[in-house]
Amino acid sequence: MKFFIDTANLEEIRIASTWGIIDGVTTNPSLIAREGNDLLGTIMEITTLIDGPISAEVQEASAEEMVEEAFKFARLHPNIVIKVPMTFEGIKATKKLFAYGIKTNVTLVFSVSQALMAAKAGATYVSPFMGRIDNFAKSDRAGADLVEDIRIAFDNYGYETMIIAASIRHPEHVSQAALAGSDVATIPYKVLLEMIEHPLTQKGLEIFREAAKK
Repeated sequence: MKFFIDTANLEEIRIASTWGIIDGVTTNPSLIAREGNDLLGTIMEITTLIDGPISAEVQEASAEEMVEEAFKFARLHPNIVIKVPMTFEGIKATKKLFAYGIKTNVTLVFSVSQALMAAKAGATYVSPFMGRIDNFAKSDRAGADLVEDIRIAFDNYGYETMIIAASIRHPEHVSQAALAGSDVATIPYKVLLEMIEHPLTQKGLEIFREAAKK
């Protein structure tokens, strides 16, 4: 499973890039605005830090308007993937972008039927939102079940569309996504830091340190 970092904070991306395990980046205009940075400038800077897929999100609009905005992003760098909302206009835009050979990430996916529509339109990726659907269903397994069901549906029919487990809230979501067969997990910086921690690891290190002193 590939690890993407889900952030627009350039310092977080710089630090994570030194670990050698980050395969791509997902971001959106609201994350970039929160950092107080320029949209296109931030995306260009990210392409210099991570050599992998960089999802840049178009604003919800008509299919034609989303395609036009997508062209602006796609011209920036070959690694740009256009993040498209899961709407009828978004599906139309995805189909048009597929025809142009532009990669897409259909976002805000909450059902197998939505994922299938995106795959049929030629989406490169679909992004089911694990944390949000857990909250909606009041369950700690709803997101994992959705990822697993999408995996089964795609495998049943040979769709090459990849699954990005999104809206990751904690390390257990990453574990669930991996066991459910997700191709990618896009993970906030804070959760990436938490993933390496375990109390037994710390306890073992303390024992090793004491042994080394002796």
